[in-house]
Amino acid sequence: MANTRIKSDTENSPVARRFAWQHKTNEAMTQAFAEDGYLIIEDFASAATCDDLMARAHSLIDAFDVDAHQVVFSATAQSHAADDYFRASAHNISCFLEEGALDADGQLNRDKHLAVNKIGHAIHDLDPVFSAFSHAEDLAAVAHCVGMQTPLQLQSMVICKQPAIGGEVTSHQDSTFIYTEPESCIGFWFALEDATLENGCMYAAPGGHKAPLRTRFQNVDGHMQMIQLDDADLPAATVPLIAPKGTLIVLHGRLPHTSPPNVSAKSRYAYTIHMIEESAHYAADNWLQRPDHMPLKGF
Repeated sequence: MANTRIKSDTENSPVARRFAWQHKTNEAMTQAFAEDGYLIIEDFASAATCDDLMARAHSLIDAFDVDAHQVVFSATAQSHAADDYFRASAHNISCFLEEGALDADGQLNRDKHLAVNKIGHAIHDLDPVFSAFSHAEDLAAVAHCVGMQTPLQLQSMVICKQPAIGGEVTSHQDSTFIYTEPESCIGFWFALEDATLENGCMYAAPGGHKAPLRTRFQNVDGHMQMIQLDDADLPAATVPLIAPKGTLIVLHGRLPHTSPPNVSAKSRYAYTIHMIEESAHYAADNWLQRPDHMPLKGF
């Protein structure tokens, strides 16, 4: 059985369960995910693997034509959703800018590598380095451990959380944006750098995944709209999910989670894959639609 360590993330915060990866899963992991709605596995990826993924992400930013695609990603306003470049990212590798990266004239006010908010959303299929990592046997084992039967990889992102301007991600449930019937979305979030209290680590509401889905981001007559499903407030996401480099955090699709702005001098790069069940019906009014010639893949 893998070594299980339970410790407090900060002196005054609730205890967060953590597991040390030993290339196998166990019942304690399955139980922790069922109870908390998240699973923290430290040392899932080696430092060298994280460095390779970071280097590849920087290469993708090198190739980004910022003059041709000045699309700002805003997790608060969702203004990017109306842009064709954003919708086409479902089957491309596309870069999006931080809200504070452009001046009043629409010009970058900092180096391109410090301006990108994220890269998405088909890196797991289109880039050989990220694809090899995304389809590895260890990740398949974790997906099955948290209850997935035949997982398909729907979307992927490198989230940069840039120093000084890394934007806030307001509390949300991933199934709002990735809706299936029955609900099956699960996120796999990898810390490519240390995620700390200072640089904007995630916060979660343990057990909050047991509450209903509150909203859906839905295509209504060609326009993306946030549709209210339940008027109750989301449970407060107050537990910090501090994640040393190499950590994997698995997130239930209904788990409320958030992250504050990064006002520190250090970036907080992470790589995320969202998976759904092959047997579930993927809604045609979700924002992300893959073309027929690019079917979803599993392991």
